[in-house]
Amino acid sequence: MAQDGLPLLFSSADPADVKAAQVQFGQDKAAQAIEGFFAEVARQVRALGATKIITAGGETSGAVVEGLELAQFEIGPEIDPGVPALRAGTDFVVALKSGNFGAPDFFVKADRVLGG
Repeated sequence: MAQDGLPLLFSSADPADVKAAQVQFGQDKAAQAIEGFFAEVARQVRALGATKIITAGGETSGAVVEGLELAQFEIGPEIDPGVPALRAGTDFVVALKSGNFGAPDFFVKADRVLGG
């Protein structure tokens, strides 16, 4: 929260490592752990005063919405085809992007649109 610029948090692993975790813990439990982590981070940054969150990935977006208990949105301007800016309260905006949408500069555009 104290850094300049747009913070980025992501999960990624070699496919063999993902498969190993799924075998060890079960596919559902491994997925729930990652989704729960992103939901908790969203709750914490919102509690610290974040006014916007940009997510990528359908499951991650769903986890963030559930974690923040967002019940309704006002649809705003389009960031990229199929991805609108969303107002989730008087002082909070989000972008929820599935993995199939968005240009290579999506995060930069989303930050600009959500900031305006």
